[in-house]
Amino acid sequence: MTDDSNILKASYHTLGCKLNFSETSTIAMQLAHRGILKASSEDVPDIVVVNTCSVTEVADKKGRTLIRRLRSRWPKATLVVTGCYAQLKPREVASIDGVDIVLGNDEKLRIADFLDEWEKDRRGRVAVHDYLDIREFRGACERGDRTRYWLKVQDGCDYFCTYCTIPFARGRSRSGNIAQLVAEARNAAAAGGKEIVLTGVNVGCFGKDTGEDFLELLKQLDDVEGIERYRISSIEPNLLTEGIIRWMAEESRAFMPSFHIPLQSGSDEVLRLMNRRYRTDLFTDRINLVRSLLPEAFIGVDIIAGARGETEAEWEKSYAYAESLPVSRYHVFPYSERPGTKALGIDHQVGQDEKHRRVAMLTKLSDQKLREFSRQFFGSVRPVLWEHPDAEEEVMFGHTDNYLRVCAKASSSCYNCITPSRLDSFHNADPETITASIVG
Repeated sequence: MTDDSNILKASYHTLGCKLNFSETSTIAMQLAHRGILKASSEDVPDIVVVNTCSVTEVADKKGRTLIRRLRSRWPKATLVVTGCYAQLKPREVASIDGVDIVLGNDEKLRIADFLDEWEKDRRGRVAVHDYLDIREFRGACERGDRTRYWLKVQDGCDYFCTYCTIPFARGRSRSGNIAQLVAEARNAAAAGGKEIVLTGVNVGCFGKDTGEDFLELLKQLDDVEGIERYRISSIEPNLLTEGIIRWMAEESRAFMPSFHIPLQSGSDEVLRLMNRRYRTDLFTDRINLVRSLLPEAFIGVDIIAGARGETEAEWEKSYAYAESLPVSRYHVFPYSERPGTKALGIDHQVGQDEKHRRVAMLTKLSDQKLREFSRQFFGSVRPVLWEHPDAEEEVMFGHTDNYLRVCAKASSSCYNCITPSRLDSFHNADPETITASIVG
């Protein structure tokens, strides 16, 4: 009989984007190979890993709160903090009581080495490369406790939008190579994976550093047997080319009709102040092309409310433009001041009350868009990939091919299976979820 008392266990906590979740899952896999098991909800972990976000000041605050809560809950555990908050403000993170190891984004996927060093002398460590020195692409393809796999195809960003700290947190754009990424997809298929989400900081920049082509990557992934669905986590409108859209609509076997495209503002003047690489005419062209070739596609759009330079006149232009677009929903973010960004030099500031009013208006608009988009599919039958059943609610959740979230009575036999399902009505009047009935 194995003595479990000598087996180390680790607890993992992630904030932020899908890329972070992919990397956390990869960390868990790496430590599992070292014999460190993932802690259950009842376990007292020996190691706690927190992968942070820093896209807004609220994200930093959430990170600090989570770190302190975990330290209070497990005072004897080795506490490792990594991610964008750790990269941008390592000394601040290290000063939080109880933090043992602080790792930047270039170090996070070498966490096992740092834990080995920690065991030698139990001295606190801070290891963070300057963003200009982050050059290596470190791959990740895991699903953790989820159904979908996340395949990291790219990292970093060269865009330097005036409001954004991500290039400083993630470094310059760099990519994997097609052969390596296709091999990762084949491994996921061999492990029973049905769906893969392509993740990165600016995925459309894939190959700019290696000479390979993003569309060619999509084509080769599409040929991997066993993977029935792919999605692109998010792609800049100027990098979502007509060629990619037409290929997805006319030739692709497995890339699903769903898109996540950041807009950020419907005002050309604000887009200019943000240093975005497009204007509303290009964005309109991309949305209309998707709608003409893939009329049932889900289109999610990021938009920021109350950015510097968004005067009342520019806000009205932005809202009117957002209202006019045939999209499925908006992901609404209040503008957040980030230290060191060029946006701080833009004169016009929006007050907090007005910013909250604009957020509320865009959120209401998003709910309307989502309800209108979803209702057109009531009574139709669509393929749904079902995820882990929720034992407490006795229901399971899944997503249609066009990324509508649905739920049905839990059935363990449906986990990680794609079944034809009839979409009936909103679940508890919630536009985020549709009640479905399995018909096949």
